[in-house]
Amino acid sequence: MQKQKVKTKTDLLFSEQQRFTQWWIWIFVLIPFVLGVFGMYQQLILGQPFGDKPISDVGLFIFTAIGLALAVFVRFNQLNTRIYSDRIEIQYYPYFTKIMLWEEVAKAECIDYGFVGGWGIRLTIKYGTVYNVRGREGLALHFKNKQKLVVGTQKRIALEKVLKQLPLTVDAEA
Repeated sequence: MQKQKVKTKTDLLFSEQQRFTQWWIWIFVLIPFVLGVFGMYQQLILGQPFGDKPISDVGLFIFTAIGLALAVFVRFNQLNTRIYSDRIEIQYYPYFTKIMLWEEVAKAECIDYGFVGGWGIRLTIKYGTVYNVRGREGLALHFKNKQKLVVGTQKRIALEKVLKQLPLTVDAEA
């Protein structure tokens, strides 16, 4: 006879990891690095000055290093959402991790919040703090202390199913 796993309050019900994967963001991020690598090749390997008023070799190296650091920084930014039966965890790596108990939440709903002025961390009057990396759909949390928060999602349908399992007020916006 096979043993069945007993669910506890720490069972994971939903997990999502999002990164900045939009091609146009990566074009802007990689242009300084690629330009710097090309300039270093031309100036240091071929011995030809890079541009009409060439930057020093050290300056070119610093420019390239900053471009690489920017690309690495954007690559490692990620928004992780984990929902358990007793809590929700939001991690916006490398910045912070928030853990909120469901008992602190008055209402949770999946919404289409539209464009909130960009991606990342946004402060809005209508939604409170918005954490997103792409898209326009998210989980809106209304806390008992009147604070609001939205975390973006690319898995709205799966998230709505999980929310219906939780003992709180849940709305699904059409």
